Amino acid sequence: MTTAEELARRTHEAFPRVRIDLMDLVRIPSVSAPAFDQGHVHRSADAVARLLRAAGTSADVLTLDVPGGAHGRPAVLAHRPGPDGAPTVLLYAHHDVQPPGDAAGWTTEPFEPVQRGERLYGRGAADDKAGIMAHVGALRVLGEDLGVGVTVFVEGEEEIGSPTFTDFLRAHRDRLAADVIVVADSNNWRVGTPALTTSLRGLVDCTVEVRVLDHAVHSGMYGGPILDAVTLMARLLATLHDDAGDVAVAGLGGRSTAAVDYPEADLRADAGVVPDYRLAGTGDLAARLWTRPALSVIGLDATTVAHASNTIAPVCRAKLSLRVPPGQDPADAERALHEHLRAHAPFGAQVTVTPGERGRAFAAEEDTAEMAAARWAFRQAWGRDPVDIGVGGSIPFIAELQEVFPAAKILVTGVEDPDSRAHSEDESVHLGELERVVLAEALLLARLAGQV
Repeated sequence: MTTAEELARRTHEAFPRVRIDLMDLVRIPSVSAPAFDQGHVHRSADAVARLLRAAGTSADVLTLDVPGGAHGRPAVLAHRPGPDGAPTVLLYAHHDVQPPGDAAGWTTEPFEPVQRGERLYGRGAADDKAGIMAHVGALRVLGEDLGVGVTVFVEGEEEIGSPTFTDFLRAHRDRLAADVIVVADSNNWRVGTPALTTSLRGLVDCTVEVRVLDHAVHSGMYGGPILDAVTLMARLLATLHDDAGDVAVAGLGGRSTAAVDYPEADLRADAGVVPDYRLAGTGDLAARLWTRPALSVIGLDATTVAHASNTIAPVCRAKLSLRVPPGQDPADAERALHEHLRAHAPFGAQVTVTPGERGRAFAAEEDTAEMAAARWAFRQAWGRDPVDIGVGGSIPFIAELQEVFPAAKILVTGVEDPDSRAHSEDESVHLGELERVVLAEALLLARLAGQV
């Protein structure tokens, strides 16, 4: 038997090396988007494999993708067997990252990690290379005291929607089978307050095209009876929300109440909302973020101001992202959105909808023994009770894990906090929080083994 105090001491001693290894991972620009050099994604996978070998997993550390050349990015699988009768825990993270974005938005170079105060800045520092180091760090802390079987699965294509994830699960099902799955790709309530993610919204996206002409025409000669496609697109997009800002697509569900109070001042500070903006929607603020649908325009193809001419634009395209509330089938939500767009074609313009990504929502079992063990571990690591939260974002592969391994208990944890700016410029991780996450995971594994 070991103690929580002993694991805390080991974690503190091990953490300087965790920090250095995280910085080395951040230096690898492992952007999985097709426009970027995929050689860096392979370098990143190799670096993760080396870390896992050194952390005490077996020599059976493999870099794999989907058999048959399905163009998946490399994933790393490592395994360490446990004693007879001990549960097996699957630890998930991903080593691919988002593109760096606007260079002008970074205070320092995105792939050169820099510590300022208690935060380490760099692309992937939080999402999700910190998740990798949480797993590696916990394995180092436990060492020979690891009393459960552990499989570490570090994916390489999460940031492009995990296109081969299900095929990978089925191809390597025997290697991935587990009693408990820990997903380190979510966030905490705030610095100093841990959280367990108990729900995630699903995702549907699509591209909608509005066409009014088969070619551009002179705006002076034909303007008046013919409205340009950008104006028509604006009118169509305006039908997606009502005057209060709630999504106005018939057939979308959701719940308007939440168990957690999210103060408006905190949301404004966390998101950087401009002073006079009035928050959209009705119902509890946390519910608007976690359990109600949300619909955003995330891309628009139209003539730029720099290239403008006196012509009526014949066509305009927009990409829409719909966050689907837990409990709703994303196929039903997709159908409702497409029907709404076609039914609201402005002035009879030609509206074409092309479907995109679709992912299911997640709702956790909240009263399992595994959840109790996680809450205990968080309480020990932070010195306070964790908060059960929803997350408005989507991690569709969690539903796929549930489908392939229906008996496994899934725990969704993370390292990020409201200041992490994942996917944005100046992404960062709070190093004090990362140390507590390493400790919490070590405590959780020890608890599942019956050692503390």
